[in-house]
Amino acid sequence: MSIKNGNGILALLAGAAIGVGLGILFAPDKGSKTREKIKDGFDDLKDKAKSKMDFLDDETKAKISSTKEELKDKVESLLSDSSYKAEEAITFLEEKLAELKKQNAKLQK
Repeated sequence: MSIKNGNGILALLAGAAIGVGLGILFAPDKGSKTREKIKDGFDDLKDKAKSKMDFLDDETKAKISSTKEELKDKVESLLSDSSYKAEEAITFLEEKLAELKKQNAKLQK
């Protein structure tokens, strides 16, 4: 989770707590009704926070999956390129070896 999202959640929680506190101070209801309102307020806050966390979790998983696929493609490309380069190097070395064998055969005569 990024700092930006963490600050947003913290601000949401602080705002909700302030709102609940002000609601209690100015509410002319009985204690039981006030407690019910507080409980409902915290339940709503909990639901919003859970929803935000679920969204962030899904978003993070999608980014990880996407990055994983990109990395896999790059590794496969690198392996393919290096395999091609290795094949070129082997061909070059085989040609040089054939030349050296010919020169050695001439010197052996």
